[in-house]
Amino acid sequence: MTGAAAGRVEILPDHVANQIAAGEVVEHPASIVKELAENAIDAGARRVEVALRNGGKTEIRVSDDGSGMGRDDALLALERHATSKIRGVDDLRSVRSLGFRGEALPSIAAVSRFELHTALRPDEGVRARVDFGRIRSVDDVPRRRGTTVTVRALFHDLPARAKFLRSSAAETRAAGEALVLLALANPDVGFRLESNRRVSMDLAPARDWLARIRQLWADLAATLIPVESGGGAVRVRGFIQRPDAARARGGRRYTFVNGRPFRDPRLLRLVDEAFRTTVVEGVRPSLFLWIELSPASVDVNVHPAKAEVRFRDRERVETTVHDAVRSALGRMDSTRSIGAAGALTDRERGPRSTGRGAEPEAAEMPQFALFVSGRDTSGTGTEGEGAPTVSPGDEPDADFAGPELWQLHDRYILAATREGLLIVDQHSAHERVLYEEIMARFEAGGGTSQALLFPVTLQFSPPEVAALEDLSGFLARLGFELEPFGDRTWILRAAPLPHARFDAERCLRDMVRELAEGSPLVDTARNQHERIAKSMACKGAIKAGEHISPEEARELFDRLFATELPGHDVHGRPTIVRLSIEELDRRFGRS
Repeated sequence: MTGAAAGRVEILPDHVANQIAAGEVVEHPASIVKELAENAIDAGARRVEVALRNGGKTEIRVSDDGSGMGRDDALLALERHATSKIRGVDDLRSVRSLGFRGEALPSIAAVSRFELHTALRPDEGVRARVDFGRIRSVDDVPRRRGTTVTVRALFHDLPARAKFLRSSAAETRAAGEALVLLALANPDVGFRLESNRRVSMDLAPARDWLARIRQLWADLAATLIPVESGGGAVRVRGFIQRPDAARARGGRRYTFVNGRPFRDPRLLRLVDEAFRTTVVEGVRPSLFLWIELSPASVDVNVHPAKAEVRFRDRERVETTVHDAVRSALGRMDSTRSIGAAGALTDRERGPRSTGRGAEPEAAEMPQFALFVSGRDTSGTGTEGEGAPTVSPGDEPDADFAGPELWQLHDRYILAATREGLLIVDQHSAHERVLYEEIMARFEAGGGTSQALLFPVTLQFSPPEVAALEDLSGFLARLGFELEPFGDRTWILRAAPLPHARFDAERCLRDMVRELAEGSPLVDTARNQHERIAKSMACKGAIKAGEHISPEEARELFDRLFATELPGHDVHGRPTIVRLSIEELDRRFGRS
């Protein structure tokens, strides 16, 4: 061995070892903000205040009103491997706290001019000053109960690290995002962020998750619907955006496990899968999901910054998340509401948290209880004579005849509900019905067809013939009985009959053309089954402007509410729009 490699092996001085270890904790000012704010929350703080200068490169100050520390604990917190959170190896497997209090402090102090000012009780206090890993002074300085950590001249002694810091604006944004994550995870804690003496965030403690989201993004909060899974080892709560309100640029997407924010692209793709056929391809609705499970069932230490986790039973977590989102999309509050930006009612608001560990308050009404019975002569949406009196989970009243329906301009079906009016697009509704029925038929092995009185001879273009040959088996399972007859000619002998005015020849021609030439609808399908189901649902559905009888309207209405996602057609458009009594009262000046 020669040169430096031949040197003796020596133990590094503590301040040098701390600077090396700091690389695991301190990447940017936002990392420091996150660590210190998490420590504050773990110390029971009800308010956390952060002040930055020059994006945190010049100064970071984090203050809290938590439990604080006495002199001995404050000094121990500046030693490596000192923590108030862990007593043994088993604690690493089930730690519920956000960080190991004390473990981050020496790493931060190793790369900055560091000051810790803390008090366990009012009028007491200790202030310790550390310059790049070396303790300079420890003094008794009274203060109110809590802790303030000040970090100055970050990486001043490490210019190689300092040059990798981003612009002040970028570092400020990153610190703000770190606080937003903690604010969402802890709605009962107040947060304040000040940058260069200008306040950019000031959040009072919120009563629940939705109130915290509303503090941050009021317009977005008005478009959210609650998500809640049932019981079991994995529980999912939170909010997703109504499909009609989602935009192509993508929304805000936050996931938490046991109160800890984490990243999981695979889980987000699973949520997008649950949104299929309710939004246009490429649209990414906003979501806020809190996953709760036994701490022993999740490993939060697989990433240095704890941004990623590993689930012991990932399949159960994924299934629970997918089913909870899909169930929420099947409810009426996932449809668009006229007026007031679709704000949720108290009944619709659902999951609620008054703080960490609080139970939600949610009660889902049975579907039939939404409507006013056709035998209800009172004409109101209140409980009264002729209206079914039903508690959630009960069977429908035997006298309940379903809502009275009206067709408007041969386009829409109107139905009175207890909270207002549903407006159903008859074409979009029939699309949803046909799509789900066709997909179920494929899974069952095929559907029935009806022989045509007179077989129809059809001619197709070469691309259409190629599509027919490729998809003939699927079309047969759908109910189309076709046979080739010479060059580019086929004979249609039987077809499905989704409704009385179904034009089998026109529907087949339109379907084959779309499947051969492509369209946004069929090009985004996962497989041939879905391509054909979407195309058939679109081409075969009752059209807007087509008059239907009261009996047909009733049948369509009943079939729609028997589907998994009654509020959304296969194009990503709503099938139903809600008009509330509150909105009508507001329009008429009654509110």
